[in-house]
Amino acid sequence: MNKLQLLARLKSNYQLGELVKVENYPEVIRLIANFTVTSLQHWEFAPNSVHYLLSLWQRLAASVPYVKATEPHMLETYTPEVTKAYITSRLESVHIILSRDGLEDPLEDTGLVQQQLDQLSTIGRCEYEKTCALLVQLFDQSAQSYQELLQSASASPMDIAVQEGRLTWLVYIIGAVIGGRVSFASTDEQDAMDGELVCRVLQLMNLTDSRLAQAGNEKLELAMLSFFEQFRKIYIGDQVQKSSKLYRRLSEVLGLNDETMVLSVFIGKISVRKLVKLSAVQFMLNNHTSEHFSFLGINNQSNLTDMRCRTTFYTALGRLLMVDLGEDEDQYEQFMLPLTAAFEAVAQMFSTNSFNEQEAKRTLVGLVRDLRGIAFAFNAKTSFMMLFEWIYPSYMPILQRAIELWYHDPACTTPVLKLMAELVHNRSQRLQFDVSSPNGILLFRETSKMITMYGNRILTLGEVPKDQVYALKLKGISICFSMLKAALSGSYVNFGVFRLYGDDALDNALQTFIKLLLSIPHSDLLDYPKLSQSYYSLLEVLTQDHMNFIASLEPHVIMYILSSISEGLTALDTMVCTGCCSCLDHIVTYLFKQLSRSTKKRTTPLNQESDRFLHIMQQHPEMIQQMLSTVLNIIIFEDCRNQWSMSRPLLGLILLNEKYFSDLRNSIVNSQPPEKQQAMHLCFENLMEGIERNLLTKNRDRFTQNLSAFRREVNDSMKNSTYGVNSNDMMS
Repeated sequence: MNKLQLLARLKSNYQLGELVKVENYPEVIRLIANFTVTSLQHWEFAPNSVHYLLSLWQRLAASVPYVKATEPHMLETYTPEVTKAYITSRLESVHIILSRDGLEDPLEDTGLVQQQLDQLSTIGRCEYEKTCALLVQLFDQSAQSYQELLQSASASPMDIAVQEGRLTWLVYIIGAVIGGRVSFASTDEQDAMDGELVCRVLQLMNLTDSRLAQAGNEKLELAMLSFFEQFRKIYIGDQVQKSSKLYRRLSEVLGLNDETMVLSVFIGKISVRKLVKLSAVQFMLNNHTSEHFSFLGINNQSNLTDMRCRTTFYTALGRLLMVDLGEDEDQYEQFMLPLTAAFEAVAQMFSTNSFNEQEAKRTLVGLVRDLRGIAFAFNAKTSFMMLFEWIYPSYMPILQRAIELWYHDPACTTPVLKLMAELVHNRSQRLQFDVSSPNGILLFRETSKMITMYGNRILTLGEVPKDQVYALKLKGISICFSMLKAALSGSYVNFGVFRLYGDDALDNALQTFIKLLLSIPHSDLLDYPKLSQSYYSLLEVLTQDHMNFIASLEPHVIMYILSSISEGLTALDTMVCTGCCSCLDHIVTYLFKQLSRSTKKRTTPLNQESDRFLHIMQQHPEMIQQMLSTVLNIIIFEDCRNQWSMSRPLLGLILLNEKYFSDLRNSIVNSQPPEKQQAMHLCFENLMEGIERNLLTKNRDRFTQNLSAFRREVNDSMKNSTYGVNSNDMMS
């Protein structure tokens, strides 16, 4: 994986115009293309490599319009090969997954699919004529086969499922390449190509809608919704030219003359689902039979994977329902009645000494997926509080009990944890309680209880095989990190009251976080993108608002956290790198303030945590010094996309390590050719020009401005010279 990360960083460190001038560039780009195509074709053996490979090709493709070099970049040859390999390998995977037990379907992880499609959107627009021709050919083949199978009385369910899976991938990919359209680089011909693809998706939608009441493929419907979003982003709005050749093609084929008519089609698509779901609700209200849970997609033949796409359906349905129901609580309760009945059924199962465990799992999983979709859709305070008051406190014990019983089964725990993470997310300030209401504190207690229960139990699993560690352990931990971050940053809990009144909910949650963190190797924190993002986002909140807790930790825990920040500074994911900069800034600021207080006469001594933290940092100065060297090297020598974020901790690092910074500066200056040393020395002088020894906002802003000029001057000075500073030499 480290080699793949290095490959992905190739474009980060060098411009495409520089790469093409390298003597062996044609051979290297050919080998990289061959390796990428082979990796994509063998998707089941190297799933984690796809992200890094597509990341490289995305950055290369995005640079094509800006290349001024006369040397050929050859991307017009190789990007179509990469695009074709991705598309055909995904289509070929459908039959393999359906015919073999135990293979995980990538379509079930919508987050991973979307991440890959975001990368493919840029790659596919390079040599777009070839991409469009391939998609048209493959789509027409699958759509024709699908229609023939539906018309055949002898068609097998397997053959139908294969074509639906292929069409699902194609709809996702078409949405992605349309979403990758860049206005300044697009032509009328490319808009016409988009029109050809859109027509085909809308024609397929008419076919799938006609059989929705009898049968339907939820993954395909989810792909349709993703396609709608991409189309809306690009082709609906004031900035879109109404004479676009896309709309001309839609008018010729489907009679859709403008964006208003297309929007009506989209709304009608969602409304069809709404009517089907509400009809199912009405059926359940009138027929309390053995088929009571059919609304939730649960029957004797159903399985957990059939319910994985319900969240998106209920997101769309929930948004429509809030328009229809408004603030009418009676109508709302009527709509929630089937879900109430499902919760009551699960509670009754739990209350018996013996119950059908599989039936209980299926019921609960379908239920919490539906609720998560509804919760995601309710962004207004009124609608969300109706849902909150319905679920709390009546049904929280059921969720807690499920975690307690089935902590080892991620098929059950993941949906429950995700629902809880959604409920504590104060999106659009929807979680607002009256000043006299204790509900914010009570909600955090439930959050703490769930994190603590899951965390303590998941750690009893012991050694987990490497190929199963994410599914069985790290995914649940990642969701717990996201849940805790959402609760800590939601601004609806005064955390000071917990210690004041002897409530251990906050301490339990934070201590569980530490236990979970220490069970994860450093390499795993960066190897799994979702885990990385959830961990560093949580750490950013902790270092900002709960630094006293960080300072109170054992030395080995503090060193673990600092090491994770140091490694995250060089992560490929810009969001992770930026989060690490923020964490480091908070830590350095805290440390600087405590040191400043310790050198002055003060009426009150430092608290125990501060003294302990200062002592640890004084015993291990190399950690902070290493991060100073890392940040400075990134700013000078890499394609630093978050320079502002890097500048914020850098000033504090310099002020805390002035002698080390002086030595590092001298080393960099002396490593330059003699004729450039004076210019480099002047760059460093200008960097600290007018900077005072404090971390006040005005001083920070001045340093940030100096740093921007410093980077430009250093790059100008180092052109046509070779340089390499080994940070480890400075550490010795």
